[in-house]
Amino acid sequence: MKQLIYGSQPFGFDRAMLAGILVGARRNNARDDITGALICRHDLYLQLIAGPDTAIDALYTRILRDDRHSDVRLLLSDTVEQRIFPEWRMLDDEMPSMSWSPAEVTAGAVEAASAAALREIFERVAATARERAAKVD
Repeated sequence: MKQLIYGSQPFGFDRAMLAGILVGARRNNARDDITGALICRHDLYLQLIAGPDTAIDALYTRILRDDRHSDVRLLLSDTVEQRIFPEWRMLDDEMPSMSWSPAEVTAGAVEAASAAALREIFERVAATARERAAKVD
């Protein structure tokens, strides 16, 4: 299965736009057997998606054409055995899960991050989401 991480610059980011992105992503990802997470900040979208190779390639093509963001940069494309987010069609995280400041993002910290560092961010997001879910149960 393919795992892909990309970063982009939000265009007109607000909660209504995010809600629209998530509704569509969750519907389409369920259909296409894709899971993942979207980290949202006013200055950055950072997304991890995983699923069948052809489905991920098709989704990334749609992402590149989406006008709700700009400056899309592929940061990682790899084959993996396990999903980081098997239970989430698209988890969203608006909390400051990353340690990069807006200035560091502008200076290229996202592009300079290693594959391991990028995956670590999403592993933290997954662990936090599982802890929250466990508290609700």
